[in-house]
Amino acid sequence: MLTPSTILGLILAYFAVLIAISYWTGRQDNNQVFYKANKSAPWYLVAFGMVGASLSGVTFISVPGWVADTQLTYFQVVLGYLLGYFVVAFVLLPLYYRSNITSIYEYLGQRLGPRSHLTGAAFFFISRVLGAAFRLFLVALVLQQFIFEPWGVPFEVTVVLSIVLIWLYTFKGGIQTIIWTDTLQTLLMLVAVVLSVIYLLQEMDWTLASFMESSAFERYNKMWVTDDWLARNYFLKSLLGGAFITICMTGLDQDMMQKNLTCRNLKEAQKNMISFSFVLGGATFLFLLLGILLYSFAQQKGIEIPLVDGKPNTDLLFPEIALKGGLGIGVAVTFILGLIAAAYSSADSALTSLTTSFCVDFLDLEKRSEADQIRIRKRVHIGMSIALIVVVILFKYVLDRNVIDGLLTVASYTYGPLLGLFAFGMFTSYQVQEKKVIWVSLVAVAIIFCLGQIPSESLGGYQIGYELLPLNGLLTFLGLVLIRRKEN
Repeated sequence: MLTPSTILGLILAYFAVLIAISYWTGRQDNNQVFYKANKSAPWYLVAFGMVGASLSGVTFISVPGWVADTQLTYFQVVLGYLLGYFVVAFVLLPLYYRSNITSIYEYLGQRLGPRSHLTGAAFFFISRVLGAAFRLFLVALVLQQFIFEPWGVPFEVTVVLSIVLIWLYTFKGGIQTIIWTDTLQTLLMLVAVVLSVIYLLQEMDWTLASFMESSAFERYNKMWVTDDWLARNYFLKSLLGGAFITICMTGLDQDMMQKNLTCRNLKEAQKNMISFSFVLGGATFLFLLLGILLYSFAQQKGIEIPLVDGKPNTDLLFPEIALKGGLGIGVAVTFILGLIAAAYSSADSALTSLTTSFCVDFLDLEKRSEADQIRIRKRVHIGMSIALIVVVILFKYVLDRNVIDGLLTVASYTYGPLLGLFAFGMFTSYQVQEKKVIWVSLVAVAIIFCLGQIPSESLGGYQIGYELLPLNGLLTFLGLVLIRRKEN
């Protein structure tokens, strides 16, 4: 078993590599490099790196842990993701490239006006802060449980250390650094999940084929929910929910789109998006298989799900087995490097995109001198880091569900207005009464939040799931129609 000191040494060595990459890629300290990587990034590097950014530490830990509750039904959502990526590639990317923008919310300003621009950017800001905090919370929880807790280090210090390390290798090179670090981190993460599957199969004397035919696999192999349309994970609800989650959390998200806008042209950006989607789907299925193996191994060896504040936390099953399950140092090292890679490949790009959005959308820095832009951008980068620290610490006291479920639920509330705003801009020719845009968006979120609190018993057994996201977008769209005005 790895000692806390050994794990910490591995993490610090890993970050030394990332900082070296940052130094190499950040030699040109200017805003075009930070925001767009001079629009010269090879599409295949962007695609591969985006896999890691999309999966994150949440997928690495939370998806395998979720298998006990949902079996393989999460793959229905993943198929929906694939549909959504095609919409992003062939509907949204052409729009962004035609508009020649740095922040995608500049499109809302061009089409509807400055207040719509700020409303869209504000909802992205909230969405991404919460999304990044979800991901960082999970890795900080693992680090706390297996490294810092034995030393008596408070959780808050663990969080600060985690985010300071991200800041160190992103503050200069921005998106250009991230394209390269994400490529390395995606590779490590995929190697980690493949090796973990191999190690567990060997430990239980299974081949992949015999595992798929075993009673252990049969216990968790339910993938399709087609017989109960009332269920939260009914196939059609999951498919459509997954598609809209992708459209919003990728296509309407500055974090993910900023990477696509670094490609040389639209055609390369589309190749990036399509190839990335299929790799992501395959990788997610691997994580689900890993989850079944983990639960099977835990039952076989009598390993209990770790407790956090006296409650079982399935998100910690993978680290518990990897670090304490007696699988050997190879699994432990693989897990630590994979986890850190997965967690920080999404957190670093989130920090950079938050900085970009705040500078471009809220401060309108592009109208200032280059020297002023760089100085203010660096201060904003520090401010974003502090904001993430505060939110992650708060999550420790308020989060009471599996992290991946919590992340997708929050997305239903925060990304809905973005969906409605972009749809209105793209599919109508109307202008709007700009002063009312923010109120329309807030009313839509409030209605959706209230709907989400209705118990299934009050709806005849119908369980509300991820369909809240497209419904939120529809309500926002209809609200904008009500406050429309014809072009003069």
